[in-house]
Amino acid sequence: MKPILFRLLLAATLLAGLISTAVAEPARVLMKTSLGDIELELDADKAPKTVENFLRYVDEEFYNGTVFHRVINGFMIQGGGFTPDLQKKRAHAAIVNEAKNGLKNKRGTIAMARTNDPHSATSQFFINHADNDNLDYPSFDGWGYTVFGHVSKGLETVDKIADVYIHTTRGMQNVPEKTVIIESISRIPIAQPAISK
Repeated sequence: MKPILFRLLLAATLLAGLISTAVAEPARVLMKTSLGDIELELDADKAPKTVENFLRYVDEEFYNGTVFHRVINGFMIQGGGFTPDLQKKRAHAAIVNEAKNGLKNKRGTIAMARTNDPHSATSQFFINHADNDNLDYPSFDGWGYTVFGHVSKGLETVDKIADVYIHTTRGMQNVPEKTVIIESISRIPIAQPAISK
């Protein structure tokens, strides 16, 4: 094989490896709240439909200006569905439950909120403030709650939110007395690997 052809093949192989590495990097988002920032790493390998659904709302800026409307210290903080005046936002159709993916509801993980119907999750999510093994598949109803990522930075912000005073208002329990706003959720660009000379 001629040296020039060998070099070209080697360069192409290295470039393909760099591209596949970049594609395989997990999606990350930055959640800016009125009490601080939370960075989340999403697991599209284990929860592909759930991550796709969540990122759809992110890209549509659906979450911007919503609130954490349900907070229980030592359990979880829930948001992604209500405005500051507790009006429920209209969401897309519900998605299939992916709780059988092996991911666990450990402290700092993010999971989908749902009703008694296992396949009812839409836009609302919660961040576990403690290890909540009772929410893992098969859980109490044979399904469980789909974990689709974890907090990679900003767990102290989760703790701050979990520590707010709560009350009952407009027929809703565990609502923060002082509104905790999700100012925005946006994708963090995937880092491009450096190509050495």
